[in-house]
Amino acid sequence: MTEDYLHYIWKFSKFDQSNLITTEGESVCILKKGFHNVNAGADFLEGQVRIGETLWAGSIEIHIKTSHWALHMHDKDERYNNVILHVVYEHDKDILNKNGERIPVLELKNLLDEDAYFYYEKFLNNGNKLPCESHFHEVPSFIVNNTLDNMLVERLQRKSNDIVKQLNLNNGDWEETFHQFFFKYMGMKVNAQQMVELSHRLPLRILNKESNNLLATEALIFGQAGLLEEEMSLDYHQTIRNEYLYLKQKYSLIPLKSVVWKFSRMRPPNFPTLRMAQLAAIYTATQKLFYIIRDKMSIEKIGLILDVEPSVFWQTHYSFNSAKSKPNSGKLGTATLHSIIINCIVPFAFTYGRNVGNSSYEKFALELLETIKPEKNSITKKFESIGFENGNAKYSQSLIQLNNEYCSLKKCLHCKIGVYLLQ
Repeated sequence: MTEDYLHYIWKFSKFDQSNLITTEGESVCILKKGFHNVNAGADFLEGQVRIGETLWAGSIEIHIKTSHWALHMHDKDERYNNVILHVVYEHDKDILNKNGERIPVLELKNLLDEDAYFYYEKFLNNGNKLPCESHFHEVPSFIVNNTLDNMLVERLQRKSNDIVKQLNLNNGDWEETFHQFFFKYMGMKVNAQQMVELSHRLPLRILNKESNNLLATEALIFGQAGLLEEEMSLDYHQTIRNEYLYLKQKYSLIPLKSVVWKFSRMRPPNFPTLRMAQLAAIYTATQKLFYIIRDKMSIEKIGLILDVEPSVFWQTHYSFNSAKSKPNSGKLGTATLHSIIINCIVPFAFTYGRNVGNSSYEKFALELLETIKPEKNSITKKFESIGFENGNAKYSQSLIQLNNEYCSLKKCLHCKIGVYLLQ
């Protein structure tokens, strides 16, 4: 037996509710089961039950055994003082809340359909990549679509929470916060945190002061990345190093250590050095990147702003010490451009709209996702193989959320598709 399954049993009333009594023999009438709480605190909030002749309103806590109340230290937590009913699979010990008051216990052990639980375990452990794949064709399309819509909102909300947290640290400065997240996603997964730290070492106000000069902008970015600390015989390196030494003193800058950057097992077009050169070109071309969101720019205009050539050196090199390569534009690739829109611009538009109370920004965010081709990876291919649609980035983001937060964790009881099949 698992607590997840007991939550499901309680939420959908999958137990015999006739002649319910507490472990002390008092009658129980459930008027409101409460709403499922996924945050800290009791499992179900704002429940309502009648025990004996008394009507109670408050929280409901669920455990496999009554003794788990103390095991989880609820007896020392004031958040559980308003628990009006302790629902357990098996009662093994009377328990008290923090105030020393006994809590009524409802035991479900003899009220459940054990065959249903056996089916649930078999469903979870059927050996398929996705527990539902053998029966997915039975699920109505409106349930699938509703599930994916919820997944997208969840994913955007999770990213929005990260943005708001950083926005608060920046005293509500949207442009500085966007600057930090833009650097992060230019670094991709491998160098994301290093890029975040670089953005902190190089605030937007300083970068903007020099951004009318590409050489100075490159010097600031490469210098703060710690890549200009040692001398090299390369003329280009010496030129921007001299520029950086002047700017470093001018702004009292402290650079990162060069060893933090990762190059191994990466394709040269994804090297952090080329990403920095691209950043320098972008910031020189426009100082007001956040206007992409504020003005709700089309994907075509976003492409024009971000699709700029770095300086000549970076059109034939991927790092300072790499051999000269065949000439290329050095621009962001389409896949990288789309990744930045999906992971940075879309969440910011969504967050900004909710923050200023303007739903048109949320609509703008969704429209951007609908205009971008779907992401293709092992996760999306897995879902496509059993019949899920993956027509654009809106779908692929939903599928990634579904996989990461539900399927891979086997949280089928929290998924509408899983609940439909289990019922």
